[in-house]
Amino acid sequence: MANRQERIIFAFGGILCFTCVMMVAAAMGTRFWVKGTVLCKTGAQLVNATDPELDKFIGNVSYGLFHGQRVKQCGLGGRPFRFSFFPDLLEAIPVNLHISVIFFCGVLILFSSISTAFFMYNAIGHPYETLHGPLGLYLWNFISCLCSCLVMILFAAEVKIHRLSERIANFREVNFLYKTYTEQYDRSYWLISFTFLIHALNILLIRLAGFEFPFQVAKETELGTGASDLMY
Repeated sequence: MANRQERIIFAFGGILCFTCVMMVAAAMGTRFWVKGTVLCKTGAQLVNATDPELDKFIGNVSYGLFHGQRVKQCGLGGRPFRFSFFPDLLEAIPVNLHISVIFFCGVLILFSSISTAFFMYNAIGHPYETLHGPLGLYLWNFISCLCSCLVMILFAAEVKIHRLSERIANFREVNFLYKTYTEQYDRSYWLISFTFLIHALNILLIRLAGFEFPFQVAKETELGTGASDLMY
């Protein structure tokens, strides 16, 4: 049975995990994963635009996992356009990679929810060993950390390696060529990294509650067994 300090720590960890669920769900529904600007290279070359004149040929783009918005600038004013990845941009994006990002976001929500439930169970119930006790808390939070890392890495690969912003800007564009001018990750992307930090903090909270890391327990057990064998 957990003492009062352990219950407080577990309850606090459960609140943090529930916060992660809300953050990931909110991030998935927004278009604030990447924001940047795109240069109408064709238009700028036609008029030999210099630095002060480039502003007339620089539009912007922002998008998330499901939808986004782009504004094209080719010297005649902006042309805003809202788009959805499904089904509008299936021809332009690396579909398998994009679906993998969405899939691991869903897995992250699932295991963050499981971590929430198990933290609360350990805080108010009578947990026993195996997956209901500290071992389960370590496992679910470790999986959540891993999923959040995969989301960030896969999405970064999609944006940087596959030049997702340029693909979006040039989708079904015949007369003009657009190049990425500036690009940076927006707040929804950084919410995923914050989720990783929270789950890593939860692992430290479990250790703070007085429970050894699983690999440490296994190592100590193995050493104890070896010493007993030497005695006989």
